[in-house]
Amino acid sequence: MRIVVAPDSFKGTIDAAEAAEALAAGWRSVRSADEVRCVPMADGGEGTLSAIVSAGPGARLFDVPDVTGPDGRPVPGHFALLPDGSVVVELAVASGLPLLGGELRPLTATTRGTGETIAAALDAGASRLLIGLGGSASTDGGFGLLSALGGRLLDEAGQEIPDAESDLDAALELAVSFDRSRLRSAPPGGVVLLTDVTNPLLGERGAAAVYGPQKGAGEPELPLLERRLTRLAELLGGDPSHPGAGAAGGTGYGLLAGWGAVVEPGAPAVARLLGLPGLLASADLLITGEGRYDATSLQGKAVGEVVRLADAAGVPAAVVAGESDAPEVLTLSSLAGSSSAARSEPARWLRRAGAALAERSAEATG
Repeated sequence: MRIVVAPDSFKGTIDAAEAAEALAAGWRSVRSADEVRCVPMADGGEGTLSAIVSAGPGARLFDVPDVTGPDGRPVPGHFALLPDGSVVVELAVASGLPLLGGELRPLTATTRGTGETIAAALDAGASRLLIGLGGSASTDGGFGLLSALGGRLLDEAGQEIPDAESDLDAALELAVSFDRSRLRSAPPGGVVLLTDVTNPLLGERGAAAVYGPQKGAGEPELPLLERRLTRLAELLGGDPSHPGAGAAGGTGYGLLAGWGAVVEPGAPAVARLLGLPGLLASADLLITGEGRYDATSLQGKAVGEVVRLADAAGVPAAVVAGESDAPEVLTLSSLAGSSSAARSEPARWLRRAGAALAERSAEATG
């Protein structure tokens, strides 16, 4: 048999590449003669870069030392160069919420480090950019990112407002225009934003109202963030109602309006980059999984996309999850006896899940 193992990460416990290897090891422990191919998946959010470097044909990881983290402290940046010259950047790597270590900064967190990573990718000759938006720590509308690429706020005298990022709200009050004259050009192949978020920039479904609380914004901060994004939209123009403009604290909007980016659903784009449709065309079984499988899993997420591709190829799919109420899903919590036991040793129970699926397959064919 030919098996494709393509899970998403089991968030908070194990990443997609490690989950795939554990499931594959479990399968091989029972059916060692089968051909098992690991293709860790992602949907454009956290783990996208790792998945592409692990399974993308010919992908190479480049380091960008000491880019600006969301709180201003230096963090390591990375991007992946693909054989066709395209570059993949994951916003969460340099500007992600986990980098704050629990000390959330709803008003001051910045996306500058992602902009610095993109600048390094442009210096390396990127022909096209694919930017995974997800896990953002900030609600700066992508201003930090655009600033790192040369964008500036100007006052009524036509002078650059210094240190605009350190007090963005005060700078926006003084600004009369956003200057693009020094903004670096987008690569010739364009800029694609990978996200499953369809929220606009502003309003009750916007970046501040929906995602601000996840980044530490309470009732006093939310109106300030909404006003910030509204003012940024007045200066940048474009369409703040565009689906996906609210992604990553408005970074989607900043890149749409400031750099001419386009939005694509993340999971299908990642699947194409990894060659998953071609692999499934000759497969006998797909194994996928994630931490929590529920009704939303089939709505634009990585697991839903790989199941859809398997259905299109006529390949049966098995789903493994940390937890799920769906009776057809094999859960780690049931194998381990409890959710806490499963979370404490995810690789162990993923190997057991892979073995259990292989045993079922052997029984069905024997």
